[in-house]
Amino acid sequence: MADQKKYLRKVLGDCRASLTPEFARSSSLAIQRRLLASDCYRRARTVVLYSSIGNEVATGLIAAEAFGAGKEVCFPRLDRDRSSLTIVRIRDLSELVPGAFGVAEPASLDSAVAPADLAGAVIFVPGVGFGVRGQRLGRGGGHYDRFLAALPQEAITVGLAYSFQLLDEVPEEPRDRRLQFIFTESAAIRASEPSVRAADVAAGRGGTPGWI
Repeated sequence: MADQKKYLRKVLGDCRASLTPEFARSSSLAIQRRLLASDCYRRARTVVLYSSIGNEVATGLIAAEAFGAGKEVCFPRLDRDRSSLTIVRIRDLSELVPGAFGVAEPASLDSAVAPADLAGAVIFVPGVGFGVRGQRLGRGGGHYDRFLAALPQEAITVGLAYSFQLLDEVPEEPRDRRLQFIFTESAAIRASEPSVRAADVAAGRGGTPGWI
């Protein structure tokens, strides 16, 4: 299992790293716009975003729209010693500073939000790869899996992915947590839908934005 994950991280990570800045920027915008048109986003009063690294799908457009709409905007801050994430509410992206592993994060914990208070929030979770049933291949630290395990059931979990990152199968371990929705530049899918295949999504035969 560990070898499978390592191999997939290498292959998908290399593919993502090879994207041109222009392609990554335009695709990220298309993915974010698809998300912004969804009911799951529009109904949320709080969004928990991630700071993208290494050509990950960006979240800046979502942040700007969320601030403008009066939503609460939060970002995670990593505690290296405890290998845990603390969610912190911010009022402006200028409150983010380079943190653990160079990832931008809130400068302080003054406006920390407990996981129990994130019922109904939309949680954006980064990943190297995603499965059509919500499986996720993370960055490798396990921080998000521990955080997701502490969330209330009413929290909505979302993955943002380029189409090549969406796979029919992703290896899973018992501690791994599935996501509820996946958005790509070509489709928006409810990850619990058992009949959806990655090939169908890429061909425009799966994932209908209207029902999310």
